[in-house]
Amino acid sequence: MKRTIITVVGKDTIGIIAKICTYLAENGINILDISQTIVQGYFNMMMIVDTSTTAKPFGDMADEMTALGAETGVQIKCQKEEIFDKMHRI
Repeated sequence: MKRTIITVVGKDTIGIIAKICTYLAENGINILDISQTIVQGYFNMMMIVDTSTTAKPFGDMADEMTALGAETGVQIKCQKEEIFDKMHRI
């Protein structure tokens, strides 16, 4: 399994989760875990997804997610799980 961490941060608007989930479904990416919260009008979401069944290279997916975030008014970051783990180790 190839796991990717997706983080989404920005001003809350209607349809953020729908747009992201639609992109993931259309590209054969399965959501393994998801957590989201809204604090004083600011949206924050973290997802763990399985990218092993998508035909897209990681870089293309990450670039498209960044562009989707810009269209939606949020910042979307994608990191491979192994890099995320190494960056956040105590």
